[in-house]
Amino acid sequence: MRILFLESHPMWIFGLPNGFIDAGHNVMISGSLTKGNILEMIEQFKPDLIISMGWTAEHSKNKQIWIHDVVKQKKIPLVYWATEDPLHTKKFSIPLIKRMKPDFVFTVTPSICKLYNKQGFKSAHLDFAYHKSVHHRVKPFKKYRCDIAVVANAYPDFLLKNPDSFRLSSIQTLISPLLENNIRVDFWGDDWDSMGDLLGKNIPNNWIHGYLDYSEAHKVYSSAKIVLGIQNCKDQLTQRTYEILGSEGFLITSDTPAVRSKFKHKHDLVLSSSPERTVKLIKYYLKNNKKREQIRTQAKQSLINDTYRHRAEKIIEVLIDHGILSNNIKSIKGGKIVHFPELLKQKYELYVVKKGDTLFQISQKYGVSLEHIMELNQLDSHIIDVGLMLKIKAK
Repeated sequence: MRILFLESHPMWIFGLPNGFIDAGHNVMISGSLTKGNILEMIEQFKPDLIISMGWTAEHSKNKQIWIHDVVKQKKIPLVYWATEDPLHTKKFSIPLIKRMKPDFVFTVTPSICKLYNKQGFKSAHLDFAYHKSVHHRVKPFKKYRCDIAVVANAYPDFLLKNPDSFRLSSIQTLISPLLENNIRVDFWGDDWDSMGDLLGKNIPNNWIHGYLDYSEAHKVYSSAKIVLGIQNCKDQLTQRTYEILGSEGFLITSDTPAVRSKFKHKHDLVLSSSPERTVKLIKYYLKNNKKREQIRTQAKQSLINDTYRHRAEKIIEVLIDHGILSNNIKSIKGGKIVHFPELLKQKYELYVVKKGDTLFQISQKYGVSLEHIMELNQLDSHIIDVGLMLKIKAK
């Protein structure tokens, strides 16, 4: 089977797509989408299934409409994986599926399935997972060595608007008490310098390291003695829960029904239910290296059925059960992956749009007309997004 993923973000193109490859299917990754290249890649690759997921640059309102129009024209099954549920179901997921009208919606939140069904969309639960090519144990890196690490964006605006969210409770259980006791925590991710009011104390500047590329995260998990895992909800697991454990990191996270249903306390990870408990656990495990090492090495065994190959196989099974895919799908040994931008490089001179670029400046730089670039890329306006890969001229 051939699966086209309409995505460009590293967080998504190295997980589930690799799971389909492991399951013996061929995959194409789209890269940045334009109105014209969606049709172009479909005609070249001839996919049996198209998948969109998450909330990235490839999910602007215009792109959602382009995807709907082209995919329905070609009558290829379209699946959306709603990974932002339940925090952004009403704000983002539902408006998206109403525009894109996918044939099936998978969601990371089991309870949201009923809501999608009421909206007239077939739905099923699909949890996060991990892939060993991205999340695996490595030797500790000097620049990432620390006692306690947090890898997450802070989202202060969301938390201020949603003070009753479990994410804020999780942060205040896991992080606030450590700051109060002046126990150092090293932070990777955006906006932690704006969390003072929510945490009860400002984080020292030298504890904050800013944005971390997704491909670097496993290095932090492998280098920190303890990784704190924020949970968003009581009834589902975050993506990083799987990724930290897949990287054999030692994880302390919030004590929730979802975590307990999947993992064993003090065997796969360690759970905290209160700020006081967090401080005690941190002090204990920083002193007890053997206990810490025993737990982190045991954790990966709990993920034996939680690779992205398992998720890919579940998607196929569910879509067959709902009559969206035929039941005679065949797999091959050694599925292959192709990135559409790499195919374009063979035929065209390309340019990736940077912040501040205009089409006029780009046309002047390469000595081609503005109209030529717009026609070649099937652009309807002069507006261009950062990261967009433009064809400049044929080679």
